[in-house]
Amino acid sequence: MSVINDVSEGLALQNYELKRSITWKDAFWVASGVPALVLFSIGGIAALVGSPSWVCWTLSVIFGFFQAFVYAEIAGLFPGKSGGASVYGAAAWVRYSKIIAPLSLWSNWLAWTPVLTVGSSVAASYILANMFPSTASIMTAKLTILDLGMLKEGLEVRINAVSVVATILLLGTFAIQHRGILGTAKVQTVIGLVALTPLLLIGVVPFITGDVVSSHFTPFVPLSGAWDKAGWTLFLGGIYLAAWSSYAFETAVCYTREFRNPETDTFKAIFWSGVLCLVAFTFVPMAFQGYLGQEGMTAPGIVDGSGVAAVMATMAGGSGVIGNIIIVMLVLALLLGVSTSMAGSSRTLYQGSIDGWLPRYLSKVNEHGAPTRAMWTDLGFNVVLLTLSDSLFVLAVSNICYLVFIFLNLQSGWIHRIDNAHIKRPYRCPNWIMAIGVTLGFVNAFLLGAGANVWGAGTLVTGSIALALILPVFWYRHYIVDKGVFPAEMLKDLHTADGLLSAPKAGWLPFGALALGLALVFGANAYFHGSLW
Repeated sequence: MSVINDVSEGLALQNYELKRSITWKDAFWVASGVPALVLFSIGGIAALVGSPSWVCWTLSVIFGFFQAFVYAEIAGLFPGKSGGASVYGAAAWVRYSKIIAPLSLWSNWLAWTPVLTVGSSVAASYILANMFPSTASIMTAKLTILDLGMLKEGLEVRINAVSVVATILLLGTFAIQHRGILGTAKVQTVIGLVALTPLLLIGVVPFITGDVVSSHFTPFVPLSGAWDKAGWTLFLGGIYLAAWSSYAFETAVCYTREFRNPETDTFKAIFWSGVLCLVAFTFVPMAFQGYLGQEGMTAPGIVDGSGVAAVMATMAGGSGVIGNIIIVMLVLALLLGVSTSMAGSSRTLYQGSIDGWLPRYLSKVNEHGAPTRAMWTDLGFNVVLLTLSDSLFVLAVSNICYLVFIFLNLQSGWIHRIDNAHIKRPYRCPNWIMAIGVTLGFVNAFLLGAGANVWGAGTLVTGSIALALILPVFWYRHYIVDKGVFPAEMLKDLHTADGLLSAPKAGWLPFGALALGLALVFGANAYFHGSLW
């Protein structure tokens, strides 16, 4: 019986590893779905901010580009780990707090996984809008399950045609992901070449044809009418929400454990993904606004996203059959973003389980090296989210989690330099860029406080509750399942002596950074909104 158990355990361990099967180019194409995230909220931000909305996108993607250099350095420290920057950041914080470290992973996953919901919902709305008139019964019918008006006016749990079609799209994405990262990368390379074409055309063609009208950028004031407190609140709310999309190319470092040559592939993957996003998130919003103008940007179909594809097809010079082809390509671009999210967020769950932060059942992978249980968890969670009636609210709450992750991981850059100065760095971020990254961590804390409640009075509280859910999850895994001892895998790549973490060297500084970050969040919220509700 003992021999049988040993053999069974050995067979199980054969499926316990991700595979080193991709290069930075494969990771680039997996991350190429990120530019499509601009479609999620381009109308909502324009309708909120007004003519300066394109600046929100430009500033946000520039912030994200500088931040990426910090992630590239810390990712290089962990060639044996998957899951992205939150995993590498957690390894910095664990010496100082067993609670802050898992919060890094949890906040990242809660930020990334709703891409599945929002992306599939927008894609489903494009498909349905192209097939049926807005007055058709299939477009208006719904089954209301629960009223959530106490969180935000009009928010409810319901089932309608969009949620059903979106669920079908998610299942198709899951089938692709099931083949492992190399198979996913091959599919995404083909889809990416097709899907990114209309986005690039949308960002270029209107400037060439003269359809970008200069008067559509004036007056350069928020919709409140002036650069007063109310105007700045709207503007900061726009930058806040844009971050959820424009920072997201950091997912390119999620696959370090699957790179054939992680020492060189990690930096190349995130750098070239960042260049792609700089172009997309700068020119697409600018062209979109210059084409439509403020009146067009605040039309109902633009605000809720359902009419964005049709407008973009016209912008790219398409009508009739060509217009329909462009819409199909935009749907593929959205599904590319969904696939990118499922690949990255599932690996965050997987590595969080391996390292002892999250439930043990998430550490299972299939014969292709795909973390299937984490993927099923992603899928199930998002099928529930698809029943919520307001995807922008889901996005705004998700972004609270995202900016918490961003703050923690930008601070982890200098913490790693203090505590892990002895570890070889395949890429070392220039000191001046590291300083910018640390500063941007506090800028993001300010944006969180100033911008979150622009999207609903209870947004900040709802996001805080979502973040707090990690406490019972981690407590059960660490203290009940693991008896207060971290798995050996958590210490992998940290070059520890005798499997023990070295003593922290940064003293009170990490706690001072946390205190300043919290002060900025709640101070900005108090100034711009007065209360949490």
